Amino acid sequence: MVDITHKNNTLRIAIASAIVRVSDIATIEAVQQRKVPKGDVFEFARAAGLLAVKKTSDVIPDCHPLPVEYTAITYDIEGMDIHIYVEVHTIYKTGVEVEAMHGASIVALTMYDMLKPIDKGIEIASIRLESKKGGKSDIDRSAAAGISAAIIVCSDSIANGTAEDSSGRAIINRLEHIGISTTVYDTIPDDYAVIQQKTKELAGKVNLVLFTGGTGLSDRDNTPDAVRPLLDKEIPGIMEQARRYGQDRMPFAMLSRGVAGFIGDTLVITLPGSLKGVDETMDAIFPQVLHLFRVKKGAKH
Repeated sequence: MVDITHKNNTLRIAIASAIVRVSDIATIEAVQQRKVPKGDVFEFARAAGLLAVKKTSDVIPDCHPLPVEYTAITYDIEGMDIHIYVEVHTIYKTGVEVEAMHGASIVALTMYDMLKPIDKGIEIASIRLESKKGGKSDIDRSAAAGISAAIIVCSDSIANGTAEDSSGRAIINRLEHIGISTTVYDTIPDDYAVIQQKTKELAGKVNLVLFTGGTGLSDRDNTPDAVRPLLDKEIPGIMEQARRYGQDRMPFAMLSRGVAGFIGDTLVITLPGSLKGVDETMDAIFPQVLHLFRVKKGAKH
């Protein structure tokens, strides 16, 4: 199965449909009047569909088992077509499109099985996904348009040339993937005064400043301590999300001391110095954190 461990739990909704087409209006009347010899077609098919939604991962090899938290199966009759709609909800890391479509297909097949003794011309006309919501695909990435970023690596060894940077480069690649250009990239010592000077220098010149390194517990980890006093408005939820996400994967993530907030119109975020820590934090907060720029812009109008 595809690795989804890097994804966030979000509300996922999918609606799928299927059409059962009969060849005689008498078949429709039998269904509506509950006179089909095999029983109540609507209720039998609904029960089958509910089971199918829950059992999807048992029969579709690449589907992840997931918590199905809501399923609704409804019908609409148009002429000699019975329209089936299956809506599925979950709060999980991956969507429920296949669950909804599997449910719709089994509802249709159950109807076919129950109706074929009285209608030899019955057919399943279509099975399709009507809509889906949830996950990063729903996030409006246009918020990234025009955002300029500065990536600052805080490390004594990298600044003096005895070590190579990997976390800063990884951030640049991640930002490029979501449409943000990095206009400033620099390495500086993990020094309180130098970090503050660099922060003041960049505030107002770029939209986004990402520091990597210096967020641990050592006496030489200065980044959060240097940045926090300069913030006009701290946004604690950003780091709360990053730590929660990290702790789901590695319990020591709770020790990170990152901070995030605005200096004027510039959003400043401090990230861990390790490549894994950077990857996890970027997965946790991007691209959804970009919504802050939309909110801040709207507040001015």
